[in-house]
Formats: sequence, C-alpha cells, structure tokens
Amino acid sequence: MTAGTTPTWDPSQYLRHAEHRARPFADLLARVPALPHEPARIADLGCGPGNVTVQLAERWPDAHITGYDNSPEMLARTKEYAGATAGGGLLDFAHADLTDWAPTQTYDLIVSNAALQWVPGHLDAFSGWLDALAPGGVLAFQVPNNLDAPLHALLRELAGTARWKEHLGGLLRPDDSVHDPLVYLDRLARLGCAVDVWETTYMQQLTGEDPVLDWAKGTALRPVLTALADEPEARDAFVAEYRELLRDAYPAEPYGTVLPFRRLFAVARTAR
Repeated sequence: MTAGTTPTWDPSQYLRHAEHRARPFADLLARVPALPHEPARIADLGCGPGNVTVQLAERWPDAHITGYDNSPEMLARTKEYAGATAGGGLLDFAHADLTDWAPTQTYDLIVSNAALQWVPGHLDAFSGWLDALAPGGVLAFQVPNNLDAPLHALLRELAGTARWKEHLGGLLRPDDSVHDPLVYLDRLARLGCAVDVWETTYMQQLTGEDPVLDWAKGTALRPVLTALADEPEARDAFVAEYRELLRDAYPAEPYGTVLPFRRLFAVARTAR
C-alpha cells in the first residue's frame, strides 16, 4: 500500500475493528463465481495481517493462496496463518508493492480487500493483472468510497490548515484515489470482462471511547501518524484536534456511535 508517503501500519490497531473490516470481503467473495480450475491459484493483493485471507481458504479449501503486502509489520502477523490448510491447500505470504506488482504466473482469482485506494494509477494495472488470469478467471476487489464523508473531509481540512500544512501537505489520499463506479465498470468491460459493480453503505455501530478516532488510527490517520512519529507533541496535538472534530460529526448515542461507511465492489470475469 502506497500513498504520498508509505504509512507505517499497526496490525493491532487495525484489528481492533476486525469484524467490520472483514465483512465487506465476505460480501465480495459471495459474488465471485466458480473459478476455472481446481485446485485454484489465488493472489490476495494487500493482504494486511492475513485475517481475511483465510476466508479464501474457507471458500476454496484446496487452493494455493498467496497474500501480498508491502508492510513488514502486517506480514509479520500473517505467520500464524501460513502453511497447509485443512482442505489440503496452501496459504503463504510474500512482500510486494502493488504500485509495481506484476504477476509472474497464472491465477484463477486475483482479489484485493481495501488496498487499491492506496495505489495511484491502479486502473492502469488492470490490463496486466487480467492477462495473468486463466480463461474464465476473476479479478475481484472492494475499496472504501467515502472520501466525501466527515471522517476524511475533516482530516483533509485539518491537515490543510496553516498550523499543519507544512508538516502534512500532500500526505493524504487525493480525491481520485478511488474512482466513480462507472469508471471501473467501463474500464473492465472494455478489457473484455463480464463485470458486476456495486456499492454498499454499512451503518457501522462502533462502541468505546472515541470509536471513530480509534477506527481512523487503523487506516486513514496512518500517514499522519507516520509523518509525525518523531514529533510526539505535534502528533498528540493533531490527534486531539481531530478527535474534537469527529466527536461533533459522529455523536455518541446510547447504542453506540454510527459510522456510515460506503464501499465499492467489482467482480470482473475474463472470457473462457
């Protein structure tokens, strides 16, 4: 995962909301059709700590599945999942940067869960990835599509203020890091795929103190936390300002704090 700066990832923080983060991947896999070969060869791009990669082994028990990520911290957490699977398959993990990842073998499924938004120019990678699929193979991915939500809008506004612009200018994901659903449908259809594109907004009920800030610390806030890692006073001051903005935007209710979260999904199958 790469943006204006490569964030340092904290698997423990990321996994604090593991159930909410994993649900979209399950919804994506539910729409993936039968793969052309058994056992299948599968690549998981931006696998993170590996906790959702195991869902692939549950769906395709005898598959050889490789999770790719460029974060040493995330890859270190995948060790608990690596090895032979209960269905006779294999689950392994490898370092790769998705900005220049080029397949070196044929896959039945290339899948990505909430990673392509960190990859500038990912639309241009689709052609090469599709060429690496077996006839009838599938490219499937989901990405957050909510840069207009207060979670991100307030973060960008704060980072762009006079106090913080010098430190944080250009670090956050740009507006075009995720495209309109029609853009993905058009690009994949023109590349010869049968395409299914849709969006879902999850009404995530978060609990605990400042849960939206806690969510952001696992993902959206990572570039800021990375940039200010050597300036703890500045880091804490920024987080405190952001916390107050989020408290107003996402008020706590007796049943928790609701974080509406829109995600974009695409499943593209190549011709047989």
